[in-house]
Amino acid sequence: QVQLVESGGGLVQPGDSLRLSCSASGITIGSTTMEWYRQAPGKQRELVARILRGYFATYSDSVKGRFTISGDYAKNAVYLQMNSLKPEDTAVYHCRNGPDWGQGTQVTVSS
Repeated sequence: QVQLVESGGGLVQPGDSLRLSCSASGITIGSTTMEWYRQAPGKQRELVARILRGYFATYSDSVKGRFTISGDYAKNAVYLQMNSLKPEDTAVYHCRNGPDWGQGTQVTVSS
């Protein structure tokens, strides 16, 4: 049984940084594809970042150069380092592995 638990969200100001964590059980993150999605109110869910087998990362154009996805294989956790945050980054961020999703963590960027 796969479980994904996100944490690290919060309220920050534009230009600030946050690091989201996704703690995984039931899978080995280095052997699979892990993704971060986000969904803002009234908008479609958006794929933000993906890491394949722990080393090959891709990003949406909206976050490229500002966000970094990485994994800690000893802790079986995936992270999303978010820098230079903008108000448009405000959303609920979810971790995903195949059909399995975490419950999400809220990120709010506001002055």
